[in-house]
Amino acid sequence: MDNILSIVTFIPALAAAVMALFLRGEDAAAQQNAKWVALLATTITFLVSVIIFVQFDPANTGFQFVEERDWIFGLKYKLGVDGISVLFVMLTTFVMPLTILASWGVSTRVKEYMIAFLLLETLMLGVFMALDLVLFYVFFEAGLIPMFLIIGIWGGANRIYASFKFFLYTFLGSVLMLVAMVAMFLDAGTTDIPTLMAHQFSYESFSVMGIHVLGGMQTLLFIAFFASFAVKMPMWPVHTWLPDAHVQAPTAGSVVLAAILLKMGGYGFLRFSLPMFPVGSEVMADVILWMSAIAIVYTSLVAMVQDDMKKLIAYSSVAHMGFVTMGIFAGNQQGIDGAIFQMLSHGFISAALFLCVGVIYDRMHTRDIDAYGGLVIRMPAYALVFMFFTMGNVGLPGTSGFIGEFLTLMGVFQVNTWVAFVATSGVIFSAGYALWLYRRVVFGDLIKESLKTIQDMNAREKWIFAPLVAMTLLLGVYPALVTDVISPSTTALVETLNTAVAAADLGSSADVTVAASH
Repeated sequence: MDNILSIVTFIPALAAAVMALFLRGEDAAAQQNAKWVALLATTITFLVSVIIFVQFDPANTGFQFVEERDWIFGLKYKLGVDGISVLFVMLTTFVMPLTILASWGVSTRVKEYMIAFLLLETLMLGVFMALDLVLFYVFFEAGLIPMFLIIGIWGGANRIYASFKFFLYTFLGSVLMLVAMVAMFLDAGTTDIPTLMAHQFSYESFSVMGIHVLGGMQTLLFIAFFASFAVKMPMWPVHTWLPDAHVQAPTAGSVVLAAILLKMGGYGFLRFSLPMFPVGSEVMADVILWMSAIAIVYTSLVAMVQDDMKKLIAYSSVAHMGFVTMGIFAGNQQGIDGAIFQMLSHGFISAALFLCVGVIYDRMHTRDIDAYGGLVIRMPAYALVFMFFTMGNVGLPGTSGFIGEFLTLMGVFQVNTWVAFVATSGVIFSAGYALWLYRRVVFGDLIKESLKTIQDMNAREKWIFAPLVAMTLLLGVYPALVTDVISPSTTALVETLNTAVAAADLGSSADVTVAASH
């Protein structure tokens, strides 16, 4: 099918336009129509993306389904997917219908709410498909706007503060990336991403104001892109916007934020940092490995002392993203495969955990852990689902969470055993805070009067969790579903990385001050 990537990208935006032009009124019927249009649009988008996945050839390490046409100012509108990006497209289209279903109880400005999520889906898909620097930047930055509105309009009591903090952190982080993109265009004469991946940016070391820059231009470009992607992940210590954004966002906003938006940082490292600046990546690798290990331990300890369920799960997300950056900058097959697997697994598990919080928040209107206890007596189905995803979050073998953490740790162990040792302690800490949360909310005596009439999950809520349970189990017992798709592309990426680093011969330089231990 020609232009299938454009079709899957813009179906949600088209539905949003139809909704904005033709749906009128705020009565119950109009609200219901808006929900059904959004659900239909996101479901159709998912079904079309399945066609892409079925027709995708994993053995081909290049970009497939490529679309290219003239855009503006001599720039190209160019889309394509490879073994890395196609799975993020699938994750996005898979999660969005569940997000709309989870928003069925929204009653304030429903049309605008659904339009924001539909536009957000288009922009997120564009990030994973764009093959032009400027087009990527437009999608990457424009995605801030609908999420800013979702948090700021439909969020909690402190939503304005959280929405502005989210916007400013992520926007300011991307300013350096824009400067770097201009420098790349001036050096390579193109904004075409596949061409830039083959272009060799200078790695000759030089000094600026007495500071020796090992890796030269590549290191500077790497740092500029790193500033944006590290905030987006988010990495320690620029992670502080995430807990606030999660706590104030509506449930569906938290689901999209955790499941998809955080993955843009990891995807950016894989699409830009490693292939375009391999020498810069090598120079900075040790620093990032230790930052990741610190993030895993520090945010796990912070999670242990939280009294808000959403904030605890938000800090858990930062810890799990630490495994992702650690695996990526291990720079070997197991590490990168594990990082991608961890991102996909986290997309299902974290989405489900935020939905678990949303289920009881809808009933009790509080996220305070101490407000609950003994829910298993009144909500056995909920207790079972919550337990399953708690085990997945801990990394229990048989769930997708185990595969991602195991592969990343195996990759990092080959590179730096001390980083692997410190990061492994985070697995123990994650069991501590996750099981502590589960015990306090679900087990114990049902002594609070307000909980004695609470109702178990309804049919709609069970249908939302069913596909998430299925994917978490499927990837846990059959990881080849992911690894067979990504491995040819990641193998080519690792070969490119190793060849470039070997050619640069960083280790032979007498003035090497920062070098990764690959």
